[in-house]
Amino acid sequence: MWNKVQEAVEYIKDKTGFTPEYGVILGSGLGDFTEEITIEHTLPYTELPNFPVTTVSGHHGQLIFGTIGQKKVVAMQGRFHYYEGHSMQDVTFPVRVMKQLGVQKLLVSNASGGVNPYYKVGDIVVIYDHINLMPEHPLRGANDERFGPRFVNMSEPYSRKMIKAAKEVAISNHIDVKDGIYLALQGPTFETLSEYRMVKILGADCVGMSTVPEVIVARHMGIECFGVSVITDMGDTKESMGDVSHEEVLQTAKTAEPKIRKLIRELIIKY
Repeated sequence: MWNKVQEAVEYIKDKTGFTPEYGVILGSGLGDFTEEITIEHTLPYTELPNFPVTTVSGHHGQLIFGTIGQKKVVAMQGRFHYYEGHSMQDVTFPVRVMKQLGVQKLLVSNASGGVNPYYKVGDIVVIYDHINLMPEHPLRGANDERFGPRFVNMSEPYSRKMIKAAKEVAISNHIDVKDGIYLALQGPTFETLSEYRMVKILGADCVGMSTVPEVIVARHMGIECFGVSVITDMGDTKESMGDVSHEEVLQTAKTAEPKIRKLIRELIIKY
């Protein structure tokens, strides 16, 4: 893994000469955040050594390098998911590369289903903790100390300082945000009514199919993390739920995108 990461890093540095401080992973329906970036370089995943390729609609599949304010940023326009058939090592490979390029802070967005009764579709949730129920752990296997320690302290997966700064940004820009615990399942099926109930019983507020592997690997390497989720459907407490489709998820995420864009942009400038 180390050699594969270094090969990708060397290729990117040769192409861009760019040293980003911030990494951004854009979730379903949020790919247009790149409009906030003064773009200097665009590299499709298909050109990058050892990079997997995204197969999900709404995920473009390229690295964007540029600036937001005076901050240097690399953004993943399209992420990888375990349910696509990738290994956890492939899912988190770009985070490894980001760290070696210079990234110190990672901002991750996603779309999720809500189980907190105080949420509604379209709400923006600042993630302050997570529950990992993915079937494979991204750090499983022999540990390479060049990346990080064997046992990772996960007492603060999401930076309290970044959360505080994000809430200040939200208040000053009149953006309503909720707090929440995110639970990660494999997917790609949306949850059944009973699974939504399970998520709620376990203490989570929302559920999705991403984010947690990337955050675990980022913390393994000492990267500060901030996570935000758009609630795109609700797990009904009744005996039936409304129909939900990937297209509807994308559309709901798109509706919330202007606020997410402003929140992330101002957080990068402020923090």
